[in-house]
Amino acid sequence: MGAEEVLIPITMFMSTAAVLIIWLVTRHRERVSMIEKGLTSEEIKAMYHREIKRDPLASLKWGLMAVLAGAAILLGNYLHVQFNVDEGAIFGLVLLFVGIGLVMFYSIASKKLNQTP
Repeated sequence: MGAEEVLIPITMFMSTAAVLIIWLVTRHRERVSMIEKGLTSEEIKAMYHREIKRDPLASLKWGLMAVLAGAAILLGNYLHVQFNVDEGAIFGLVLLFVGIGLVMFYSIASKKLNQTP
């Protein structure tokens, strides 16, 4: 077993441990400074509480983009195999189809937003 094979896992574990230790120390210092400033536990909880608002149309956007990108890749591979089209055309097809998907999403989303009172 070479030195590289031993150093890679050791480096990975040491890097992970260093990131974890830095995160813990930073979090501890932040909490200590809050306590020193006289914040109550309720104020501290209110600072960390996030209200997450989810866009109901986000799934539609990502779904359209994924389906059309997949269709572009399939079409590009088909064109490459059947008609010997350059493989670089796949990248252009993906951009084209994703752009079409985003325009479709915009039209659907604008209709939905105009329907709600």
